[in-house]
Parts: sequence; C-alpha cells; structure tokens
Amino acid sequence: MPSPGSIDVEAVQASARLLPEADSSKPTEIHRLSSGTGRQRAASGAQALTSIVHSWASRKFAVGCAILFPVAVTVYVTWWFLTFFDNFFSPIYYKLFDFHVFGLGFITSMSFIFLIGVFFSSWLGSALLGIGEWIIKRLPLVKHIYSASKQVSAAINPENEASKAFQECVIIRHPRKGEYAIAFITGRTVLQMGSQDTKLNTVYVPTNHVYVGDIFLLEDKDVMHTNLSVREGLEIVVSCGMAIPPNLVTVPRP
Repeated sequence: MPSPGSIDVEAVQASARLLPEADSSKPTEIHRLSSGTGRQRAASGAQALTSIVHSWASRKFAVGCAILFPVAVTVYVTWWFLTFFDNFFSPIYYKLFDFHVFGLGFITSMSFIFLIGVFFSSWLGSALLGIGEWIIKRLPLVKHIYSASKQVSAAINPENEASKAFQECVIIRHPRKGEYAIAFITGRTVLQMGSQDTKLNTVYVPTNHVYVGDIFLLEDKDVMHTNLSVREGLEIVVSCGMAIPPNLVTVPRP
C-alpha cells in the first residue's frame, strides 16, 4: 500500500487507459468541409456572374436586332425596287449603246410611269383607256383579273376620291362593352325594314395588319369619328398600336 504522500502510478495509468483517445482525423475533416464550402461558393459566384453576363449580352443583342431590322428591311426593299425597275430599260441601253449604268434604267422607268400618268389624265388618254377597258371586259378570263386589279388600283389612286377603300378612320366599341377598336369606314348603305330606313356605315376592323379583318354594319350613333387620318390609322394598325398618339379626340361627323 503506498504512503499518503506518494503517487499511485498504476492508478494513474489505469485512469489514462479509461479516457477516450483523441480523434486525430477531426482537424482534417474540418479542413475538408471548409475547403468544400469555399469551392461551392466560388462555383455559385461564377454561375451568377455567367448568368449576369449572358443576360446582358442577350439584351444588347436584342437591341441590336431591333435597330438593324428596320434598316435591313428598308435597304433590302429599296434595293429590290431599284433593281426591279432598272432591269426594264437597262437591257435596251446595253443593246443600243453597249454599256450599262446602274440607275439609268430606274430613272427611265420612273419617267415613263410619270408620262403615263400625265397622258391618261388628259381627255385623250381617258378615251383610249375607256376603249381598252371595253375590249378587256369582253374577254372571258382576263376581265375578272382586270376588274380585281382595277379595284385595288382605284383604292390607291389619289385622283379617285369617290372610290377610296378607306374613307375615314373611326373608333367603335368592339368586341364588348368598355373595349374599343380602330376601324375604317369603307362605305355606307341603307337598311330597309318595312317603312323604316336605317342608315348604316360599312366598317372594316383589321385583325391582321389590314389584310384580314371583320366587316360590321353600324349606325352613326355607334361610330365615333376621330381626328385621325386614314394614313395615321393604318400606321397604328401596322405598328401593332405603337404609333397611336397620346390623345385621341372625337370630332363631329364630317
């Protein structure tokens, strides 16, 4: 038995054996967790940066397309128009003078169209045109093609005011209460119901850039006349409503 002042070495060793051994792998695991979290944060940051750059680049690309699209369409249509009319008289100049100058045929074509307009605006031209139409209308198939094309040309003829396709740009309540639509008056008619006659407006409501639409017969009280011209109304329809002015004013029936 040990003395009171001595240390029991065996007891100390036994107590040490009972204590759990320190886990030397814990610092390594903590280091791995911290390094893994750092990599995840770096990956998330890179992904967020990539998303921001991609969104910015997509917006700028869309802006570039929006700016270049009307320019490209204008250049293409203008070039096609010049080339189309230039090809009418350019071969003639080339055969006669053995040279080709781009644009000379176009100028000749425009001059020819102008002279045609001047000539057929006179009484002699009108008489010759009437004789030609009389002959064409006697042909079985050609008369239908000519009549349809004549109606289209009459709609764009500035001197033919009586047969304008779109006489006035108006606003109607359509398709339900509280909603309005841009429309064009294309004619007027009278609805006879017994002894009562009702004056109606033939109203055309475009639904697809003017080429396709609905036809309505409305009374004057259901048609709101505006300060918009036909050209302004067409611009509103073609631009999908983006060309509409900030204020629309109703005016009395002209």
